[in-house]
Amino acid sequence: MTATDRSIELINAAAQAAADRLAHDIIAYDVSDVLSITDAFLLASAPNDRQVKSIVDEIEEQLQKKLGAKPVRREGDRDARWILLDYVDIVIHVQHSEERVFYALERLWKDCPEIPLPEDAVKTRGKAEEHAQLTGSTEGEQN
Repeated sequence: MTATDRSIELINAAAQAAADRLAHDIIAYDVSDVLSITDAFLLASAPNDRQVKSIVDEIEEQLQKKLGAKPVRREGDRDARWILLDYVDIVIHVQHSEERVFYALERLWKDCPEIPLPEDAVKTRGKAEEHAQLTGSTEGEQN
């Protein structure tokens, strides 16, 4: 089984919205073979809580405007360290960079096929590390 065309469409729109809000390290996995509850995961991160919220808000707005999709669940708003958007067909995780490193969701899903993303989203790979070097941030610091 592979992710549906609708799931791929949602993933691509969400990835582009995240890239437009300067998310880091955007990646998507087709998890349909290992999970029955969803087709795909999108992962993205940002260096601070405010940007995490901004990315999530943009994803929600663009998916609603372009595809008429609303999340059935949104979790993690209070601290904005890890916000999850559940669209049933896809699940989006936008994490603070520190949570992204700590929880390493990519390790859990590394055996699942990666979903090709728009060029703007692919260009975000490695941006978290680049940002940390530019700002002198290290793990454990609060931004």
